[in-house]
Amino acid sequence: MYNNQATKPLSEMTRDLVQVALGQRPADLIIQNCRLVNVLTREILPGTDVAVFGGRIALVGDASACIGDGTRVFDAAGKYLTPGFLDGHIHVESSMMTVGNYARSVVPRGTTGIYMDPHEIANVLGVAGIEMMLADAAGTPLRTMLTVPSCVPAVPGFEDTGAVIDAADVQALMAAPQTVGLGEMMNFPGILAGEDNAHAEVAATLAAGKVVTGHYSVPDTGSGLNAYIAAGVRCCHESNRAEDAIAKMRLGMYAQLREGSAWHDLAEVSRALTERTVDSRLANLISDDTHPHTLVADGHLDHIVRKAVAYGIPILEALQMVTINVATCFRMDHELGSIAPGKLADMVLFDNLEDLVAERVWIGGQAVAEGGQLTADIAPYRYPDQAYRSIQLDPLADTSPFRIPSAAEETTEVRAIRIVPERVFNEEVHLTLPVRDGAIEADPDQDVLKAAVFDRHTGSGTVGQGFVQGFGIRRGAMASTVAHDAHNLLVLGASDDDMRLAANTLIESGGGMCIVADGQVLGHVALPIAGLMCDRPAADIAADVAAMEAQWQALGADMASPFMTMALISLACLPDLRLTNRGLVDCHRFAFVPLETAEDDRFN
Repeated sequence: MYNNQATKPLSEMTRDLVQVALGQRPADLIIQNCRLVNVLTREILPGTDVAVFGGRIALVGDASACIGDGTRVFDAAGKYLTPGFLDGHIHVESSMMTVGNYARSVVPRGTTGIYMDPHEIANVLGVAGIEMMLADAAGTPLRTMLTVPSCVPAVPGFEDTGAVIDAADVQALMAAPQTVGLGEMMNFPGILAGEDNAHAEVAATLAAGKVVTGHYSVPDTGSGLNAYIAAGVRCCHESNRAEDAIAKMRLGMYAQLREGSAWHDLAEVSRALTERTVDSRLANLISDDTHPHTLVADGHLDHIVRKAVAYGIPILEALQMVTINVATCFRMDHELGSIAPGKLADMVLFDNLEDLVAERVWIGGQAVAEGGQLTADIAPYRYPDQAYRSIQLDPLADTSPFRIPSAAEETTEVRAIRIVPERVFNEEVHLTLPVRDGAIEADPDQDVLKAAVFDRHTGSGTVGQGFVQGFGIRRGAMASTVAHDAHNLLVLGASDDDMRLAANTLIESGGGMCIVADGQVLGHVALPIAGLMCDRPAADIAADVAAMEAQWQALGADMASPFMTMALISLACLPDLRLTNRGLVDCHRFAFVPLETAEDDRFN
């Protein structure tokens, strides 16, 4: 069940568990003398035993009568035993690792289950990409629950992707045993406007009795939010303000409080709880996107819990937000999220709840990690050749794709994307830029870089052009095929020649991220699996990403995870202004807009 086939359904184990609980049959495992963190009642119970049989918990209390020949007895020595941690919204692809290597990174930290939305690979490879991720996950001990990607593409009609997933595909995938819900419904405008496919995807999910997860990214806590929730959307991770999170919880929606490598929302949204006396049962802690260097240096959900406590959330509440609250959100609290009779025996042992360093991890009653290292086996998985052929672009012969023509003589006013460090939203700004030889140029003195997005999927040859402000870069160029959510080839730069070199570096390596300056490649992380992942371990990728980010800093950038911030420039479902391979998108009106403001009248 959920990557642990040794555990039978509860319906097949009722007699066995009864017999073990009554001392009539020996347990497989007994954890003695722990301080049990009971997330059901928000209390700590010292001197508690836990008896496990067949991967499920049979008894919590005094388990001395459950010991028999062959019973493994583990003395917890008064340490803290919590349920395994659950991440309610995660894109594994953003870690740049395969699911197997991702499991190696997070399970030793206490994460025993994830609710995976593989919409990154789905936008590149479609249903086949989802199936690859599930096959990869099947060889790991990490419980991997699928939320079926709902928005492939994220905003239809505004970008080109490698695949399309529609309501018929969603309905078919609802039958997969790993499926627990629908991935984030980013097309909230479609839901509010009554768009047929968006509502059909939601309807297929609800008809299957599964959970619709959300993405409501606008600061509207009135009729629009009510309408979105009324359509059946159960949770949302796009709260940037405390008032967003509390409004969602008041309307019965689970507020998933995010703290990723680049999206540091928790300091603000935690105030929804710390500045009010409210019930926190509808709050989850989630990561959304986490780069490998964060996983290696800081951790996963353990890191987020520590930060939540630092922001004023009591430790037991924070632990509920990564265990029982998550399981309840997905209507799986009968299986996961607490240490109680009948539940799956996913547990983590901690010496203390301040440092929150996992000493030992069990999944399905089997020890899978100890002392920060995975001890369970992971079956090797080789992604099919199709996954390594996702770049449908020839190397650029010259810099002409980066030339932005203008009829203006010396200067022109343009729309530009101003990034906001550590946040997912950006700002539309109007700037005056130089025009030379009939083309608009970047202006490093104003912290303005040129931007280009190439369709890497369909061979259409389309290139969206624009400008970005806020990275602090004065020279060089950056490129990435991790460009949400279509994952086309995104290039930023102050020099057309460097932009061409950066683009060609990724075209030739099958995708990834790179940074160049003055005609030299300063850093490069090759991600040949769908242009999103590689099969290297976290520590190796983290070292390369850290070296590349050091080059960002040397060129002037001073922010957390600049490549992840860069990757959202093309995500046309987030305000204010985004750039896709088809052009600039006003993400409030969901309309294309001209680069030069002098052209506004022609677009209206």
